[in-house]
Amino acid sequence: MGGLMSVLDVLSAARDLGRLQDIASVLIRHGLGDLVRSLGLTRVLEPAGRVLRWEAVQHAGQLTTAERVRAAFEELGPTFVKFGQLLASRADLVPEDWVTELSKLQEEVEPVAWDAVAAQLEEDLGAPPRELWPSIDPTPLAAGSIAQVHRATLATGEEVVLKVRRPDIRAVVEADLRLLARLAEVVEAELPDLRRYRPKKLVRAFGRTLRDELDLGVEARNTLQLARQLAEQQGVVVPGVYDDWTCERLLVVDFLPGTSVGKWLTTGEPAGVDGPALARAGADALLNMVFVDGFFHADPHPGNLILLPDGRLGLIDCGMVGRLSEARRGEFVALLAGALKRDERAVVDALLGWTEDEDAVDQDQLASDARGLIDRYHGAPLNEVRMSEVLHDVLDVVRENGLYLPTDVASLLRVLLLLDGVGRQLDPAFDLTERVRPFVQRLVRDRGSWRRALVRGAHDLGALASEAPRDLRELLSKARRGRLRLELELRHLDDFGVRLDRGANRLTMGLVTSALIIGTSIALTVDSGPKVFGLPAFALLSFLSAAALGIVVLVSIWRSARR
Repeated sequence: MGGLMSVLDVLSAARDLGRLQDIASVLIRHGLGDLVRSLGLTRVLEPAGRVLRWEAVQHAGQLTTAERVRAAFEELGPTFVKFGQLLASRADLVPEDWVTELSKLQEEVEPVAWDAVAAQLEEDLGAPPRELWPSIDPTPLAAGSIAQVHRATLATGEEVVLKVRRPDIRAVVEADLRLLARLAEVVEAELPDLRRYRPKKLVRAFGRTLRDELDLGVEARNTLQLARQLAEQQGVVVPGVYDDWTCERLLVVDFLPGTSVGKWLTTGEPAGVDGPALARAGADALLNMVFVDGFFHADPHPGNLILLPDGRLGLIDCGMVGRLSEARRGEFVALLAGALKRDERAVVDALLGWTEDEDAVDQDQLASDARGLIDRYHGAPLNEVRMSEVLHDVLDVVRENGLYLPTDVASLLRVLLLLDGVGRQLDPAFDLTERVRPFVQRLVRDRGSWRRALVRGAHDLGALASEAPRDLRELLSKARRGRLRLELELRHLDDFGVRLDRGANRLTMGLVTSALIIGTSIALTVDSGPKVFGLPAFALLSFLSAAALGIVVLVSIWRSARR
């Protein structure tokens, strides 16, 4: 437990101790006291004079572990709500019942009072907000865990939305991220059952994403980028950004009048909406972002889709985006093609290509699971294969074999599953496979195109030509300073060394045995000294020692032959 204490000693810093006690208390209250003990939190808090109350709520025993974790995350606030939502998006790591439960985490929270919001706006803008926007609704349209949005009107009459970060939220989030990072180290070091979830890597990626969401300037740049990509798309629009007022804690965008898809699906208002047309337009726009641009909205849930009066679909809340390189898109297409064409090797290669440690994977089991996945769709016409089912089966294979998908691939799969779900809510006959097919065909065609191969080869050669002089200069510089190192990995070298060591030991024992036998022969010729059974005692002792060592050598050789 030495590593545990060295990590938790850092946690006991005064600035985080109070928050750590809050976290431990909430976990205990929701029936997760065993986790608190496993993490060693009592060993930090109690010596520091922090008393933990171990009485769990009475109904905790009636809930599943996933339900208790969800309730605890909701009570712990924005960082943990966001972390739970991240876990819900990682179906490659988290079991399906956990995904279902954590997906219920809601970001709707009690809004910040308008006076506090106005004071922050004046601090950022250098003037009272009413001087810039003659009309501002102090009641927010929505209040999330990171920010809340208010409707306002410019002096020229245009309606805008002010997305304002919650005052003092960064300090709370940064403290929680520090604690999560430390706890992830503890989990990875001390709880082997949870190690496969790569807690340190997961928390690092989460921290990057959450810090981007805290900076509303990042969301502004994302919105502008998506607007450029959608400029040629019909039926989908993102709001315009007012750069002059936008900063880290404030985002000002056009107000998109209309009803969210989520509200329409619940209430049926407004009437007369062409659901199938919206599903097709939204799917084509998003798939174009994914497979053509490689930069896409990563959270297209119904609340972020607006039904505009002119029949178009508005896309809002662009704080969470995904990026997909051309190479990664090709790998994903190869995986889908392998599953649908009964190419087991292609499926296994694609999954192993996304895995950091291939040696830790049981490749025979993975191949067997890949065959099972392929057989499930053998003989079925493509128009009868639902892509969401294929993706769920792929995620099952990934999870059951302990694989870890890269963040960009996990984001892609989540978006496709979201798209399929929303599309089928808008149009029961929606077929994601049919919408994806032209994009996949184009990628396959481009990958096989000799022109594309030449362009790609020229690009690689150009990169090599530009980087080679610098790399060579660095290599020579290290050689001159005596810092050049050669790292060589020889597999099974340790095993070879052990075998060599055993052979040398047996050889040594054999030589000693031979020496004893020779010594015994000489000693038998000496007639003086004590005798046993009429034989010189020293000679008899040497003979017995030689016999014992000989038997040991023979047994060792026999055992090695049987391995």
